[in-house]
Amino acid sequence: MTVLAPEAVPALPPSPYRVLDRRRETGDTATVVLEPVRSALPPFSPGQFAMVFGFGVGDIPLSVSRIEGDRLTHTIRSVGAISARLASLEAGAPVGVRGPFGTGWKMTSATGRDVLIVAGGLGLAPLRPLITAALSAPQRYGRVSVLIGARSPGDLLYAAQAERWRDADARVLVTVDRPDEAWRGDVGVVTGLLNRAAFDPGRTAAFLCGPEVMMRATARDLVRRGVAPDRIQLSLERTMHCGTGHCGHCQLGPLLLCRDGPVVPWSRAEPLLAVREL
Repeated sequence: MTVLAPEAVPALPPSPYRVLDRRRETGDTATVVLEPVRSALPPFSPGQFAMVFGFGVGDIPLSVSRIEGDRLTHTIRSVGAISARLASLEAGAPVGVRGPFGTGWKMTSATGRDVLIVAGGLGLAPLRPLITAALSAPQRYGRVSVLIGARSPGDLLYAAQAERWRDADARVLVTVDRPDEAWRGDVGVVTGLLNRAAFDPGRTAAFLCGPEVMMRATARDLVRRGVAPDRIQLSLERTMHCGTGHCGHCQLGPLLLCRDGPVVPWSRAEPLLAVREL
């Protein structure tokens, strides 16, 4: 009999999926749409992730960047052998998928409140389903602001969709660190956009994803402005290996982020991120 670690998730074999479509986003990033070969996995919630297996190379955790029926959409940056393989797969290619894993964005905390979404780089991918959900139910939420930061104009994701978000009455602000000659927008860190976002700190729910230093700075700034720490949610990233709470690679203090995260409130994350890692 196999004995599981406390609250660990059973390590099930991957379900067969295949690539339905692939679209290049930037020079090193692609969005891949997967469909089940037979039965689909249980429904994913915005903020959760899948372990996606590339045959011959292994598997990695990938956030879901769009949820549409049985299809899973992942936006993948090529940073290693596995991500490079998955980002280059053509339509019809087979993959294996396990999931859903982890905690999702708690949208119930935003009911009746302004929604502030802050994304850095590839962090916009796991936030995209949340943006779609917020804009599809305007009667449920207050004002929606989406602040996006990227290294350069060429690294910006979903430019065409950002325009549709504006058309749906979201306040979308974009900044880059390294502008090119054609860039006419904001330059600098994404926290510099907070003064122009539309939100009332006392009645705001904030959702952050991106580099850890960006999320720490943004969360601290929001708390100083009056946003309650337990109404600020972060998607944290650590090296995930099993996705089931067994291996411990993604441990952050008492948390196993594949099981207890990746979405964590700032009130819980702040003391853990303040500990210097050796």
